[in-house]
Amino acid sequence: MKIALNHNSHIPLYIQIEEQIRNMIQEPEYKKDKKKLPNEVALARQLGVSRSTMRQAINKLVYEGLLIRKKGVGTIAADTAITSKAGNWLSFSQEMKALGMEVKNYELHIGWVKPAKELCLFFEIAEETKILKLERLRGNPEYPFVHFISYFNPRIGLTGNEDFSRPLYEILEQDYHTIVKLSREEISAQLADNILAPKLEIKTKEPILKRKRFVYDPGGRPIEWNVGYYRADSFVYTIESEREI
Repeated sequence: MKIALNHNSHIPLYIQIEEQIRNMIQEPEYKKDKKKLPNEVALARQLGVSRSTMRQAINKLVYEGLLIRKKGVGTIAADTAITSKAGNWLSFSQEMKALGMEVKNYELHIGWVKPAKELCLFFEIAEETKILKLERLRGNPEYPFVHFISYFNPRIGLTGNEDFSRPLYEILEQDYHTIVKLSREEISAQLADNILAPKLEIKTKEPILKRKRFVYDPGGRPIEWNVGYYRADSFVYTIESEREI
């Protein structure tokens, strides 16, 4: 595996490693040969970084579904569906504002929860560390069309007493000096269960869209893990791409 690190760069080493692995596993020859990644300990030694730095880079790719750890085999690239990357992204409030739509909060629940293992790895926190969970059922004045569940990195300092009627990223930036810079998203389809269906005012087993968003600050540190469940008749994801010629 050819990875070149710049130890004098302002870009954290784990982000350099993550991005190079991300690009490498997208290469046709890598996918064709199903090559596995070298052992994390050996690779960390080879690159002159700590094991925790290497694990941080690999963990992000694992929980984005790009890499898979297989017992007795090692870490390999996942077989992924066709994806498109938007050139820019907005918060829900910004998206609705851009469309000239009024936002209504139908439900809002805040609490401190014990994180699942995948959240511990994403935020790099201990299992006993409780994190803030924010659930919001949102839509237009006529009906709700999206149910959001967000978890936040405890290092931000959120208390749970914030006025979440304000735009979320405005709260993070203005009150906690936490800038959101990068968003990585996954869009998939599923059927509404008996919990989501009544919230979204649709029938059980009607199609809905699931939008998972991983949000990072300018230094590549995780800020928010967000999942949104949308009514299929109320959400269109538009991608604009420019071909290089």
